[in-house]
Amino acid sequence: MRAFTVTATHHPDRTVVTVCGEMDLDTCPQVEEATTGLPAGDKTLYLDLTRVSFIDSMGLNTLLRLRHRVQTAGGRLVLTGLQDRPGQVLHLTDTYVLFDTSLSCSPH
Repeated sequence: MRAFTVTATHHPDRTVVTVCGEMDLDTCPQVEEATTGLPAGDKTLYLDLTRVSFIDSMGLNTLLRLRHRVQTAGGRLVLTGLQDRPGQVLHLTDTYVLFDTSLSCSPH
């Protein structure tokens, strides 16, 4: 099993949170901790999932809560690098349409 990591990089107009590993019951608290307190108002939060190979129901709930928190603060959440297997979870649960997705973490 790969080590799980979460890192945040701050830019004037956006924050990029890079997740590596599986988002599941054991690791989602680390995602929550890393994203709590990040500035969201009038900013875009890019959640880079390029190196996420698996998302379970806890991972999905974490994404939905993060989306709600960022939008409530006036920001925008963009999922980048979403791989096929984690993306299938979003499609199967009809939540894919709730998220903005992009191939990269660069502003449009």
